[in-house]
Amino acid sequence: MKITIFNGSPRKENTLAMATAFAEGAKAAGHEVEILHVGRMKIAGCLGCEYCHTKGEGKCIQKDDMEKVIPAYLESDMIVFASPIYYFDMTAQLSAAIQRMYCIGKPAKAAKAALLLSAMSPNPFGGAIATFKDLCAFLGIEVAGIVTAAGDENKSEAKMKEIFELAKAL
Repeated sequence: MKITIFNGSPRKENTLAMATAFAEGAKAAGHEVEILHVGRMKIAGCLGCEYCHTKGEGKCIQKDDMEKVIPAYLESDMIVFASPIYYFDMTAQLSAAIQRMYCIGKPAKAAKAALLLSAMSPNPFGGAIATFKDLCAFLGIEVAGIVTAAGDENKSEAKMKEIFELAKAL
């Protein structure tokens, strides 16, 4: 199975550790894994211009780093969204990438998705989880797992093992 992890963190901290643990678990199970660091890419928000659905034949009028993200989105059997929580939701960078996928809608192959969330606060995950579940329902993609880490759980051996085992069991 080809798995793409969209890391929405602009920093090299807790979320990257979660994405790496997932990648290692998936690779241990024989899957092909790629991590795209969308949190550090230049991705503008959707303009709502409808070019993609009129003249663009599924291609966005904007030319930015989404041109690196779209092929991975189309070719993956599973998508993993990884994000720190910034003010009760996924990062703006990851949200922009998700919204820009509007140009193609449901990914051609993806049948599963997972969500990895990191925060320093005790329980700010509700908004991001609701968005993720709604997105999966809309796209007809199975929720393969949701893992959250708050405070001291971040980078903890127990949490990294939980993520590794989730990915290894796919």
